Amino acid sequence: MMLTLFGYGITTKAIAKKFGNCQIFDDKFSAVTNDSNGNEFISSELFDPKKSHLEVTSPGIPPSHPLIRKAQNLVSEYDLFASTMPYSVWVSGTNGKTTTTDMIGHLLKKRGAVCGGNIGTPLANIDENATMWILETSSFTLHYTNIAVPNLYVLLPVSADHIQWHGSFEAYEEAKLKPLSLMREGEVVILPQKYENVPTNAMKLTYKNAKDLADRFDIDINKIYFKEPFLTDALLALGVSKILFDEIDYDLINSYEIGRHRLEEFVDKHGRLWINDSKATNADATIAALKSYVDQKVHLILGGDDKGADLEPLFDLLKDYDVEIYAIGKNMQRVFSLGYKAGMECRLCENLKSAVSEIDINHDKNSIAILSPAAASLDQFDSYAQRGDEFIKFVKDLS
Repeated sequence: MMLTLFGYGITTKAIAKKFGNCQIFDDKFSAVTNDSNGNEFISSELFDPKKSHLEVTSPGIPPSHPLIRKAQNLVSEYDLFASTMPYSVWVSGTNGKTTTTDMIGHLLKKRGAVCGGNIGTPLANIDENATMWILETSSFTLHYTNIAVPNLYVLLPVSADHIQWHGSFEAYEEAKLKPLSLMREGEVVILPQKYENVPTNAMKLTYKNAKDLADRFDIDINKIYFKEPFLTDALLALGVSKILFDEIDYDLINSYEIGRHRLEEFVDKHGRLWINDSKATNADATIAALKSYVDQKVHLILGGDDKGADLEPLFDLLKDYDVEIYAIGKNMQRVFSLGYKAGMECRLCENLKSAVSEIDINHDKNSIAILSPAAASLDQFDSYAQRGDEFIKFVKDLS
């Protein structure tokens, strides 16, 4: 049966390569073309639902897109591989899911587990013979998934994000909780206590905070080297290891190295501290990052595409800081207005290079300078990774 694929991104490219003979519809295609695997590339406007038997969508395509609205046999990437998926642990939430997924993979690699999903490896490229899949799972994927189910679901705290895509926070939250309605008896979900009354047939293990997690899984928190926001991630990963193998390996979790672009500290040629937190793409991530620096002077770069999220909680927190804000990107006027309203020193910088130059004038060895933008990067960059790399480059180029 020929597959119909919506969008030509990382997910669908991998599927097309694996199976071949797919019809791929994307807005960027104008003429019908083919590749050596028998795949056809077709303009979105030519999609005819009567000629399609199974559609798999790139997760980032919103429900409002004409392709999605016309589809009659739509499944997610996860649904496509549901029948061949081994034991799976899904990790979702607003912030920390990449680190938590990677930490679980770090702990369970010796058990034959592999990581994939939103963490960077599409399911079509994951080893189907692995004993376990650890999958970072986005709200977009969950919205479209109706067949596949995790054996163990780890949900980090949920706060406002992707509001424009989902239409409301309630819809975003509903997507994050959707697996609970599909899970069966014998499966396990770890989730924030606020969701303890959400119905599910799975066993629910709830938590309020890091201490609560440590108590629930009998973990000695003093033996873990990580501080927040990574402490909770480490405790969740250890909790999964405890559930599955009754094992708490402190040495192994402490050997994990935090990935790039998340509270990545470095010093410039003058010995001043700079922090690359480009992966903080929403206000909640920035709030978590700043908690470690409440007693220091902070030069904070904010701005980008905030996707319609509420930034008021962030500025309420910043009132307790000695902070100067350097606004960049698509929402810089909004950031500037909120900072001015809160009585903060705020500068319109427009772009990242200008922000670094402005900070250079005011920064010293007693302050910190941090890129923690509380916004997505695609208004000015290809990715948060490119934004972080450019930030480091601009700092290193300072005279």
